Amino acid sequence: MREAILGIIGGSGIYDLPGLTNVREEQVTTPWGEPSDALRFGTLGSTQIVFLPRHGRGHKFSPSGINYRANIDALKRAGVTDLISFSACGSFKPELHPGLFVLVDQFVDRTIKRESSFFGNGCVAHVSMAHPIAPLLQARIGAAAKAENIDCKSGGTYVCMEGPQFSSYAESLTYRQLNYDVIGMTAMPEAKLAREAEMSYATIAMVTDYDCWHPEHDAVDVAAVVAVMQANASRAAQLLHRLVRDFPAYHEPCPIGSDRALDNAIMTTPAMRDPELLHKLEAVAGRILNKL
Repeated sequence: MREAILGIIGGSGIYDLPGLTNVREEQVTTPWGEPSDALRFGTLGSTQIVFLPRHGRGHKFSPSGINYRANIDALKRAGVTDLISFSACGSFKPELHPGLFVLVDQFVDRTIKRESSFFGNGCVAHVSMAHPIAPLLQARIGAAAKAENIDCKSGGTYVCMEGPQFSSYAESLTYRQLNYDVIGMTAMPEAKLAREAEMSYATIAMVTDYDCWHPEHDAVDVAAVVAVMQANASRAAQLLHRLVRDFPAYHEPCPIGSDRALDNAIMTTPAMRDPELLHKLEAVAGRILNKL
């Protein structure tokens, strides 16, 4: 059994994780480039934590400028087995109000400018994204939210737009008519890369606004979003502190196989594999490539 190490990716408004003890920082170099910031290692209770602010401290990286591959590779190198991602989002439904946490279980990828896979020419792989969220991890988050009386909804579809601009009114109405729940700019390709890296992954969508479809609310702007983000950040820390109270010491095998996603995913025959790409894949795919 592998020791459980919990990775936390902080979204907009979450650039630090209060309460960490035995803290140390390490700037991890990856073959995909530099991650958004130094990794912060520490413990909450008895759980080992690795924290990474997605946009970097000071929010220096835009959604399109984040090196998602470097972030996930660095967390994998740090031994992360379970990964929780926080993401500020707009809502398409009246009942999904600002301040609510939504434990989404599906994604729609509308990004166009981002590298979405570790694999490619020289080592082709296809992983399943039918069920992108690890159910045991999501259930633990939901239970922690309930125990802390944090307003939280389980289930929902997150549409990831390229950004950095907010939606047009026509886009907002279209996504609402398609019955999507929330919209953000960062869950993709993060969730895809976490699956390729065989991490159990869950996203907490923190609702900050109603996008621009709602007739009784102004169009979204940064000032309004920041005000809600500040409250969300304190609830996020409260949620994590409760989560780690009962977090298992050893990684729980994922019932949908997110931690074994590469078992039957590699298509390229050994003789045709690119040695340079294989070297870059050592951290995220070494478990399976070293067996083949």
